[in-house]
Amino acid sequence: MNERWSHTPDGLARARGVGVEFPGVPGAWNAITDVPGIEVGVTTLIEGDNVRTGVTAIIPRRSDLGDPCAAGIHVLNGNGEMTGAAWIAESGTMTGPVCITNTHAVGVAHAGIVEWVADRHPELGESWLLPVVAETWDGMLHEINRQHLTTDHVVAALEAATQGPVQEGSVGGGTGMVCYGYKGGNGTASRLVEHGGETYTVGVFLQANFGRRDELTIRGRHLGASLPPDDGRPETAQGAGSVIVIVATDAPLLPDQCRALARRVTIGLARTGTNGSHTSGDIFLALSTGNPGGFGANADALGEASRPLDRLEFVPWASINPFFAAVVQATEEAVVNALIANRAMTGYRNHHVAAFPHDTLSS
Repeated sequence: MNERWSHTPDGLARARGVGVEFPGVPGAWNAITDVPGIEVGVTTLIEGDNVRTGVTAIIPRRSDLGDPCAAGIHVLNGNGEMTGAAWIAESGTMTGPVCITNTHAVGVAHAGIVEWVADRHPELGESWLLPVVAETWDGMLHEINRQHLTTDHVVAALEAATQGPVQEGSVGGGTGMVCYGYKGGNGTASRLVEHGGETYTVGVFLQANFGRRDELTIRGRHLGASLPPDDGRPETAQGAGSVIVIVATDAPLLPDQCRALARRVTIGLARTGTNGSHTSGDIFLALSTGNPGGFGANADALGEASRPLDRLEFVPWASINPFFAAVVQATEEAVVNALIANRAMTGYRNHHVAAFPHDTLSS
């Protein structure tokens, strides 16, 4: 087995490392960074007994940050936030990085992206920005009403973003998150799709903070009531969290096709058992890095003359099913990776969240 598929860079087992197999062929790292040009960085804050938070940055096109990507959003349940969503719905595009953090740090992350673009990308000039920032709630393990995250932390995550292996579990924005009553957080996976003589990659990254323990299903096996109880310390309000999912591909897609990919995230999540809680913010963004320059690259904002016509290539709708399958498969695996590549955590007010017990998978 490819070691990159079975363990995180810091040696934690991923799902395949404990014998959980999935359909489909992953990319080199089995991560969203297998999509050419996609970079991920994190800042993790673990301090004292009250700070368990952070921020994750995903950059689609660092080499040409002002070039919009085709994009689409699907909302399964709307008790959450993703800034910039109105413009994505209006234009079918998104520009610049995406950050994911805790619910009460959305404004800080938004400001941090603006600061980073202004300082690190002067070629964009006095550019118009609508940063994309999404959130899930880490208030069980983290003192969420105090602003421990700063714009410096956001800038650091953006600066740290690279291609290659991605840390999973309790890092970045996923640091204080809970999934199916166990320690959750960040998870990622990818799939290769052959189309028209080309090999494309579909990558998924998610911040998992959702699901009740009695719902949990792994590769069709409903674990539910067979899972052991906690050790008696206070636990989270199960099922009350959220999940943010970013889907990226280098296949050339139209905005409506991106929206269709985002909708398929729901099927991948359902395979892990969730019913979709009314109190959960389940928001999914899909983007395509295909067609570079095809959406005008904000020509007016850059002081350039707009082209009279743009032209796009796209995967024919009749051929899109393998890309749907890739999203479903990678989403399911990313959730399980977020659970497996993790450790127990105690945080704010002595709240404790156990790590998922790997041995239950072989019993």
